Amino acid sequence: MLVELQVTNFAIIKYLQIPFFSGFNVLSGETGAGKSVILKSLALLMGEKAMVDTVRSGNDQAIIIGAFDITSRKDICNRMSEMGIPSDEETLIVKRVLSAAGKSKVYINGSLSALSSLREIVSPLITVTGHLAPLIEITGQHDNRHLQSKAYHLDVIDQFAGHWNQREQFTKDFQKLQSMIEELQEIQQRSMEREQRLDFLRFQENEIESLALEEGEDERLEARYKTLSNAGRLNDFFTQAEQMLYIDDDSALTRIERILQRAGDLEKYSLKLTDRLLPLKEARTLIDEVVHDLRNFAEELEADPNELNAIEARLTQVKRLQKKHGPSVTEILQSLKQIQLDIANLEGDDDRLDNLKKQITQLQLELKVRGEEIHEARLKAARTLSKKVNSELKDLNMKGVELQIQLQRSEMSSTGISDLEFMISNGKKDVARSLSKFASGGELSRILLSLKRVVGNNDLPRTYLFDEVDAGVSGPTAEKVGRKLKTIADGQQVICVTHLPQVAAFADHHFLIEKKNAHSEVSMKVKELSKEDRIQEIARLISGEKISKTSLQHASQLIKDSHYL
Repeated sequence: MLVELQVTNFAIIKYLQIPFFSGFNVLSGETGAGKSVILKSLALLMGEKAMVDTVRSGNDQAIIIGAFDITSRKDICNRMSEMGIPSDEETLIVKRVLSAAGKSKVYINGSLSALSSLREIVSPLITVTGHLAPLIEITGQHDNRHLQSKAYHLDVIDQFAGHWNQREQFTKDFQKLQSMIEELQEIQQRSMEREQRLDFLRFQENEIESLALEEGEDERLEARYKTLSNAGRLNDFFTQAEQMLYIDDDSALTRIERILQRAGDLEKYSLKLTDRLLPLKEARTLIDEVVHDLRNFAEELEADPNELNAIEARLTQVKRLQKKHGPSVTEILQSLKQIQLDIANLEGDDDRLDNLKKQITQLQLELKVRGEEIHEARLKAARTLSKKVNSELKDLNMKGVELQIQLQRSEMSSTGISDLEFMISNGKKDVARSLSKFASGGELSRILLSLKRVVGNNDLPRTYLFDEVDAGVSGPTAEKVGRKLKTIADGQQVICVTHLPQVAAFADHHFLIEKKNAHSEVSMKVKELSKEDRIQEIARLISGEKISKTSLQHASQLIKDSHYL
């Protein structure tokens, strides 16, 4: 709810401060007094682009400030929090600073903000009951984009039909469907890359598995390769060792034999000599064993002349894998496990793809059925709503203007399978035309008034600005307009510019707009009227500048009949 408006150096306004209240607020005044200027300033608070020529002559800048009570609008608080704008959850202060040089600034609760942020908070394009409900709705010559929005038309129907929860669930499931379709497309788009990746991984898997590697095999191969590649040196050593230990006339074994033979001749002189020479006998046995082992080793080196080539070839294969997967067979085998895991995951994409296709098909079928149900409910609601709104319009003396609701099936979207638009015609024989393109400001105001009367005010509380709602009506019709506006204002806030006494009489708060000429300077003044002043103003609206006793009596009676005196 708008609780206060401050305007400085804007158009003909030098300084203006107006307190607004809940319920029905009326603005009246002579033609040209500046009522449209106030509505223009309010439109700026909703995010309308500023014009340079709106800054009052002789001043560098104009300032418009609006204070809103948002205690009952937690959605606004949440929206501000998401945008990083400070909020005390009670008050919203919007400030527009318009420079004569052409620059404009927006402040929301003291925080410098973008114009788009202001629109998103105060006057988003959508909806009636959704999370983007506007704080202000204005119809007339300044701003009627809500009533001109097809999305808004659909919201009105869904609120009237009473299936808002079903629609919200449909929207959630449709968004889920879109996410699933996007995931499917991503998997399909990378399917060729996936196949190429699978081919590469399977090649690597086969390459490793074909070698049938064992833990530590690389170390054993390296050791055997070194031995075989140095077989010549080893054989030379074996031959030399055999000769020195066993074959030569002066070999170690020959010398030991001589020593033992000589000791045998001397045993008779010392019984301990035999014991002392036991290790030497063991040495003779060890030399025999060493020579035997060396001969066997030499034979092993010569057993398979192709072994060296085979080991060299296998080492080459192992080293090639080591360059790809790590410096050891252990790391190669670990890499094989990871490759096999990657293959399993990629092959699992096929299963995920099949499951995803099944889920998408199932959800599409479900949404189609639910979309049809919602569409049928909309058809029924559209017929009832248009009938009731047209009854209201007839009551408002709209001279044959009728609201028609065009509803057709469309491609599935987040709101269902319906393409809906409000149309107007000027009689049964007249072709229905788009409301957004052909309705006048006055028609839009009275259509909104009728819609609110029919649909009700069980949505989030907000401010309705009605301009030209009473254009072209008088007498009993004017009284009906006033009574309907009074009904709309119950639990909401209505600010209405009017020149009809029958409408003004229903006001909870009545403001008079006056234009002043002083010292060749034009300015504007607004004041809230007392009970007595209201009688005077309504009498002026009845009879013009020459207020008579009869017009005063008539004004008093109008207010009395409206239950306010």
